[in-house]
Amino acid sequence: MIKNTRWSNFFLELNSDYKQAIFLAGTGRSGTTWVSSIINYNNDYRDIFEPFHPYKVSKVEHFRYRQYLRPDNKQQEFIQPTKDILSGKIRNRWTDQFNQKRFCHKRMVKDIRANFLLKWLNHHFPEVPIILLFRHPCAVVNSKLHLGWGDHLDELLAQPELVEDFLQPFRHEIEASKTDFEKQIFLWCLENYVPLRQFAPGEIHLAFYENFCKDPKVEIESLFKFLGKKFDDTVFATLNKPSATSRKESAIITIGNVVDSWKKYITNEQLQRAMEILSLFGLDAIYSQDPLPNAKGAYTLMAK
Repeated sequence: MIKNTRWSNFFLELNSDYKQAIFLAGTGRSGTTWVSSIINYNNDYRDIFEPFHPYKVSKVEHFRYRQYLRPDNKQQEFIQPTKDILSGKIRNRWTDQFNQKRFCHKRMVKDIRANFLLKWLNHHFPEVPIILLFRHPCAVVNSKLHLGWGDHLDELLAQPELVEDFLQPFRHEIEASKTDFEKQIFLWCLENYVPLRQFAPGEIHLAFYENFCKDPKVEIESLFKFLGKKFDDTVFATLNKPSATSRKESAIITIGNVVDSWKKYITNEQLQRAMEILSLFGLDAIYSQDPLPNAKGAYTLMAK
């Protein structure tokens, strides 16, 4: 649902250089909208919201719902729309619904359906810094199940190149998954495993939702250092504001513990099953039954 009913075309793009874009990716319900507001705390960027949604944005209507492309794919039908997005050559009620910038020189692109495109995007637009946000899979899946979101695993298994490059070793387990919980855990694993295996340390910035909550100064300093941006203390005021896509029962709104509030809704059996699935991918090096991440573990999974 588009919340900003006052959306209009009342903004000007004054610099169409795609190099003036930042790309923030993550799984759905991982806090990407909240972290995008942290990056854009001083309204320095035009906010472009989830432009790779093929049902909402005509420029990418020929993309799959979670499109995978090999890095060396040179098809202009994918390259040109992506360049247009990064360059700000897009006006759309969906993508501009949260934008507050009127005279735009830079853009912050946030998307939850582009994890399988990230290495391809980096290959063709290497000057665009990419941030990949993580959040505990049980927190993500709990939120998705409350909202009734689908897993779309069939969409991933229908892409032969993605299966050949990454999914084949896990295909049997994926197809054997029965519950919505299991399927959503598999989706979380795939959306994070694939980019981790494609990027080497330093090529992409890994950020962690829980660290923004528990140790925001360190996490924000690391993020802004990667972006080559300075920041001031007013950025911390953003931490206490719920994102535009937060649910009314979200912990950040109800003054709950935003890091482990999901534990109230996940059974011990589900938690154990989640850890079993994560271990198939080696992702238990990042998240365990402890709600806090092991950031160092993420780097051990990256391409060498």
